[in-house]
Amino acid sequence: MLSTSVTGRATAPDLAGRRALVTGGASGIGRACARRLADAGARVVIVDVHDEAARAVADEIGGVAVAADLSDMAVVDGLDCDVDIVVNNAGFQHVAPLGDFPPETFAKIMRVMVEAPFRLVRRAMPGMSERGWGRVVNVSSVHGLRASPYKAAYVTAKHALEGLSKVIALEGAASGITSNCVNPAYVRTPLVEDQIAHQAAAHDLPPEEVVGQVMLARAAIKQLIEPEDVAEMVAYLCTPQAAMITGASFTIDGGWTAY
Repeated sequence: MLSTSVTGRATAPDLAGRRALVTGGASGIGRACARRLADAGARVVIVDVHDEAARAVADEIGGVAVAADLSDMAVVDGLDCDVDIVVNNAGFQHVAPLGDFPPETFAKIMRVMVEAPFRLVRRAMPGMSERGWGRVVNVSSVHGLRASPYKAAYVTAKHALEGLSKVIALEGAASGITSNCVNPAYVRTPLVEDQIAHQAAAHDLPPEEVVGQVMLARAAIKQLIEPEDVAEMVAYLCTPQAAMITGASFTIDGGWTAY
């Protein structure tokens, strides 16, 4: 009779001495990531357009807050990117049919969610390469793998982020740099709470019914994901145990993409 034994064990992430940059770190998934990485010992730089909220999180975790509008490429290029970890999380949503979708909003979403991550990682990689270690975690979405109507810019941006992440993985592999995407479905964040209200009005449904009947119609588990669940995956991808995981996408979607 064959038997198996487990010789290793999971360990908590140890990021002491590492410096992490988290965009959109003042709320939602970004705030949860900042807290989790700080718990693991990292010194976290929180980049967010909301200065006061970013400072509140930084004060809580002993990090640094930087107020920045990531749609302004001059501002992006002025950020200190001498970090070991980049978590590209910042983003926003606009819902409208293609014919009514404002081109300027489409362009702004591309800047914040595609060009800013490109510019940040481009400047962070030389330092990571010198140290022989780096982690890039891109908070993508189930919409980086699947499409939904009326979300042209968001779906396009997340698909582009998936491609960028894979290129970073290939170019960084020889220098100890990994790059991965985390792909949650709807997470309990301010952005999603706003969408619930919008969908409730559009479908004439109580807000509590919108989540299960509309937003999560394609998911097997009919509940919102907690930001901390996403942050735990982000933190794992920064561990030594994840050194061989790169160029991958990890769904946290309640079975959405299982269909």
